[in-house]
Amino acid sequence: APVAPVTPPAPRPASSPAKLAEEIFVSRCVTCHGPRGKGDGPGSLGLVPPPRNLSDATWQATVTDDYLEKIIAYGGIAVGKSAGMPPNPDLMAKKEVVAALRAKVRSLAKP
Repeated sequence: APVAPVTPPAPRPASSPAKLAEEIFVSRCVTCHGPRGKGDGPGSLGLVPPPRNLSDATWQATVTDDYLEKIIAYGGIAVGKSAGMPPNPDLMAKKEVVAALRAKVRSLAKP
């Protein structure tokens, strides 16, 4: 009997920057900052200084979007803060994903 040609699977659609940012937040940021950004993630124990409470609206009002994007991509040292906040060199060329991560951080603010 003739063999039917195999159709390759359709390529997966590229994830949106917001979806990628959410995945990165969960896989990288939650470890220290916690799921609500309070600085209480499982990796935060014993860190000096402790991770920033990203949900602090007062702190958020003091930082610019550029500052947040710089620390996300280049780490704490890039803004004169702790080396404990690592850089994400794989994001340096992904401006849309960094912007979406910044938006995620902004969404955590609680007055």
